[in-house]
Amino acid sequence: MIFSSWLGTYLDLILVEKQLYSFPIRPLPHIFSINIAFTLVLLPIATACFLCFAEKITKAQRMALALLLGFVMPISEQVAEKVGLFHHSSEWSHLYSFFGYIVFMWVVYKFHHLYSCKSRIKKH
Repeated sequence: MIFSSWLGTYLDLILVEKQLYSFPIRPLPHIFSINIAFTLVLLPIATACFLCFAEKITKAQRMALALLLGFVMPISEQVAEKVGLFHHSSEWSHLYSFFGYIVFMWVVYKFHHLYSCKSRIKKH
């Protein structure tokens, strides 16, 4: 969860700095340019749920789950935009979110799998 929070925070910082999107409503706006509630709370919780579920399904099902998340996240972003929590620049394409979240979840899953205790215990 720490890795996903760290990765999400740095990606948001980079993309906000490049002015590809912004967070008009966010906690502590005079200190943070990103929505720390998302990167420190929502993203780790969602990642924990994803990892818990991903460990119990086949590789093909994990790929399907990642694709599903890839479809859901751009829709969620558009809803957040309508509510005023999120704003994309005119240069932004929601395809970035689609592919970005698929790659993000794949990287987080691979990191988790590589460093989890279960993957280091040899089965006899």
